[in-house]
Amino acid sequence: MLLLDEPLGALDAKLRKALQVELKALQEAVGITFVYVTHDQEEALTMSDRLAVMAGGRIEQVGPPTELYEAPATTYVAGFLGVANLFSATATLSDGGGRCRVRVGEFELEAAGGDTAATGDVQVVIRPERVRLEEYGSTGPNRVPGMVERLVYQGPATQLVIRLANGESLQALIQNQGQPLSWRQGTAIAVHLPADALRVLPESSAQGPLEAGAVDGGPHPTR
Repeated sequence: MLLLDEPLGALDAKLRKALQVELKALQEAVGITFVYVTHDQEEALTMSDRLAVMAGGRIEQVGPPTELYEAPATTYVAGFLGVANLFSATATLSDGGGRCRVRVGEFELEAAGGDTAATGDVQVVIRPERVRLEEYGSTGPNRVPGMVERLVYQGPATQLVIRLANGESLQALIQNQGQPLSWRQGTAIAVHLPADALRVLPESSAQGPLEAGAVDGGPHPTR
């Protein structure tokens, strides 16, 4: 087993990405377990085949990177890995078919992920890339009116900060397809939060500062 404690932390972004590829190839070639400690969430996701997120000396969740990113078990994991839109909500009803209704402010939404049997105070999370933006006045389930507050061009994508009608702030990530966006600062829009992208999580207790994520790549020893 090889322990790497933030080995690329002092490098510039371009060299770090190149060495990430080299280290991953080296691990696959030698076939031993690498335990890779990092505070860089993107690095953790790209380098690992199994990932552990730690808080206050305790492991919050362990699993493949796709599982931790797309199906976080706690609000801490959701907020630690990547950008997450987290809202306090009240779960009011489960339909018995793997979905439930949650109330965020004055808006009732349907959620299909996470603890859909929960009732009472919960948190709901949706990733920015799963948010859909539509023309203002669009109708249908899980639509909330809002207004564009800020646009941040990032090259491959544009990040939009949106103020919902209930006062909550939300981020959306729109991939650049070579066409200019029709939205500008101050544009009124409808925000579609698809049910299959909304995940219900239990209310979490206060956590300490972010701890390093431990990444385990390669074959795992028998436990």
